[in-house]
Amino acid sequence: MAGETKKAARAAKPRKTAEAGDAAKPVLLSGGNPQIAKGYGDAPVQAYIAAMPGWKSDVGRRLDRLIESAVPGVRKAVKWNSPFYGVADEGQGWFLSLHVFTKYIKVAFFRGTSLHPLPPGVSKQKDVRYLDIYEDQLDEAQFAEWVKQASQLPGERL
Repeated sequence: MAGETKKAARAAKPRKTAEAGDAAKPVLLSGGNPQIAKGYGDAPVQAYIAAMPGWKSDVGRRLDRLIESAVPGVRKAVKWNSPFYGVADEGQGWFLSLHVFTKYIKVAFFRGTSLHPLPPGVSKQKDVRYLDIYEDQLDEAQFAEWVKQASQLPGERL
């Protein structure tokens, strides 16, 4: 009987609904990384970029434009709360991803050990190299060159 009373009380309790004009803000996870639902295409990546806190959103838009410019027809997705980029041929896999941390944006080049010059960040994973981007510290020309090189290598199937 007590279980039925609790169930009835829960059923009678009104649920919160979004009012017209209310925009649900994405949850920011540890370090400010936006929690965005898994999805394929440009829309979830743009939602992730829009939710990046502070200066990181502007840098995220710059990175996205540079990637699109370097790799026409780039394929995009959000997986594990991170944007992923791949060439148009799905069979080629993903060549890089982004992730927000408290003080920087981390770019993971999945075949980074094959890039010249090597991106500076080492990884515990054999082929991966990282680029940590801090506010006002993006070398656009070098980044675009790494993106072009990375897109021509076999991607990571994730």
